[in-house]
Amino acid sequence: MFSRKLTKFVAAGAAAIALALGGLAIANSSSTSSGSASANAAAAKVIPFHRGEPSAAKVVGQVPATFKAGTGTIVTGTAANAAKAAALAAYPGGTVNRVVLLSNGDYNVHIIAVNWPHHVFVNSEFKVIGAE
Repeated sequence: MFSRKLTKFVAAGAAAIALALGGLAIANSSSTSSGSASANAAAAKVIPFHRGEPSAAKVVGQVPATFKAGTGTIVTGTAANAAKAAALAAYPGGTVNRVVLLSNGDYNVHIIAVNWPHHVFVNSEFKVIGAE
């Protein structure tokens, strides 16, 4: 009887310690992650989203001449992943919700959760060529 209670007590204690360590790890990763994202966003000149603030209307680099928002073909797979990686390396701090293949062969990586840029343009060699 005593060993059964001891086993339950030890198991409960171990579970409490595991939960505490897990919570600490999550808290540390969240604060580090958001701190890094803020630092990276500032370095890349991403304008973070703040409800009620207007979006910046600026263009950097080259925007494909034929680009119109809403045009192109949504793509997935290796090419989309490479375009996404290039865009986020140049402009960290947002969330990619789609990658669109444009008629000229460039990619439009659509970024949300930021006020700027919403469109990062990546060429067929997966190099960032512009943003708006």
